[in-house]
Amino acid sequence: MPRYEYRCERTAEIVEVSHPMSETLRTWGEVCERAGIDPGKTPASTPVEKVVSLASIGGAGPSGGPSGDGPPHSCGPGCCMGG
Repeated sequence: MPRYEYRCERTAEIVEVSHPMSETLRTWGEVCERAGIDPGKTPASTPVEKVVSLASIGGAGPSGGPSGDGPPHSCGPGCCMGG
């Protein structure tokens, strides 16, 4: 399932979630529900913006190996690629 990063328009917080390509998340509440996190003090109705799709950045191909779409991604939290 593809992974996406969403940025909260109010707090600029970025959260990574997985969901089908056919689904579009539009609010902080939807993102937090999908990520399994507490929305905190940010209203659930706050709009979000999809920042980047991580599915094609060093993701696994059908055999579980590199997809060839980019370099492997293996860094941790705080990485420029959102690890």
